[in-house]
Amino acid sequence: MSDDRAGNDEEPDAPDEPDHLGEHPDEPHHNGLGTRLNWLRAAVLGANDGVVSTAGIVVGVAGATDSRSALLTAGLAGLLAGSLSMAAGEYVSVSTQRDSEQAALAVEQEELATTPQAELAELTGLLEERGITHELAREVAEQLTARDALGAHARVELGIDPDELANPWHAAWASFVSFTAGALLPLLAIVLPPQSWRLAVTVASVVVALVACGRISADLGNAPARPAVVRNVAGGVIAMAVTYAVGTLLGAAGV
Repeated sequence: MSDDRAGNDEEPDAPDEPDHLGEHPDEPHHNGLGTRLNWLRAAVLGANDGVVSTAGIVVGVAGATDSRSALLTAGLAGLLAGSLSMAAGEYVSVSTQRDSEQAALAVEQEELATTPQAELAELTGLLEERGITHELAREVAEQLTARDALGAHARVELGIDPDELANPWHAAWASFVSFTAGALLPLLAIVLPPQSWRLAVTVASVVVALVACGRISADLGNAPARPAVVRNVAGGVIAMAVTYAVGTLLGAAGV
């Protein structure tokens, strides 16, 4: 029987591309996800600070006086002081962190330029410490070094992602905005309603905001929501109770 398949055979199908996402193709795998979550968590905490600190101020003043102008003045002063303080502190903190990371990267770059073999051996050892055999660790280290030596050492040795260095200006702005957003809630709640409703509206608004902040913080940290919410609400309520008591005493004393 003649075999004429040689002329009719089709080229074999190309192998499918490997599915690096496994069974979760929709799950985010971007290297910057952790950084974005950290920023979101910081924003939530900033808003929470704005709610608690400003609520404490205006409720304390409300215990001493019924003057809407006094409440507005105290609330605005607390809002501006708190937001600017948060922004300045975040700028200094993130700037220091960024300077330290850049200095560490500069040292690593110098070591890679002067002692590349020693750095390759160091990277191999670090990979072995993670449970990889020496042969595989050496192969992986060589491939990582050939692709991006500084990036490999930064991530494995220093725990730094050179592409995700924090921006101090972004951090300062985020802190300013989040604190201001949180502070506006108790400020508006204390000055807009009629006098007889001020405290009730303020306390209710603050409790709702603290429940939301506690729940979001717990979700971002994969922690149980109930304890986080209870702690957050309890802290805010205690702060308002203490400042209101102090304000009432000062008001009664005519201070």
